[in-house]
Amino acid sequence: MVSTSSVTLLGAFFSPFVNRVQIALNLKSVEFDYIEETLSSKSKLLLESNPVHGKVPVMIHDDKIICESLIIVQYIDEVWTDSGYSILPSDPCDRAVARFWAAYVDDKLIPNLKELLLAKEEEQIAVKERIDEGMVALEEVFVKCSEGKAYFGGEKIGYIDIVLGSCLEFFKAMEQISGLKMLDEARTPELAGWAERFMSNDAVKNVLPETEKFVDVLRRIQSNTFFNPGPV
Repeated sequence: MVSTSSVTLLGAFFSPFVNRVQIALNLKSVEFDYIEETLSSKSKLLLESNPVHGKVPVMIHDDKIICESLIIVQYIDEVWTDSGYSILPSDPCDRAVARFWAAYVDDKLIPNLKELLLAKEEEQIAVKERIDEGMVALEEVFVKCSEGKAYFGGEKIGYIDIVLGSCLEFFKAMEQISGLKMLDEARTPELAGWAERFMSNDAVKNVLPETEKFVDVLRRIQSNTFFNPGPV
């Protein structure tokens, strides 16, 4: 493992945003301490570390505090260069493309998944259509970026892989809850194959939450009991 002074990650086990930071640290072989936050009763450390949003993930590197998952992943890539592993492409245009599609996942795909979770039955089809359109677009991006290799980043997991891949258990959990297919092998065969490779990678497989545990979290969010658990 890469020697570090002190790295601590504040997170929640089910959060794709936290999972992507864990994956990036694993890829860079950075040792870190992990603190699980209870989001219905946030710790003083979390609130002091991220007073603007009070959200996870927060990474504390020595005396430096870094917030927001995409920013943290880029920070990790820029700071721990000795590992020999690059998350973002070296070419400026390729880096811009990777950042664009990472933002697409966060600004379009994840909000649609959240909307589907809370949608009434008659609203689900319209939301699902938007998700399908997004997945088809990402299938095309994968074909172009991977150039026939295993990942968006080529031979190795890269930036888009981390950002989209961190959502894969979200997809599985939503399939169980909604009965709708999120990652359709017929519609997006390349993405389906990529997902299997990504989830079996050593840097990933012990990070993403178990599907049943994620389903439990999402059902509690649906019933408005996750952040307001009430009396025990």
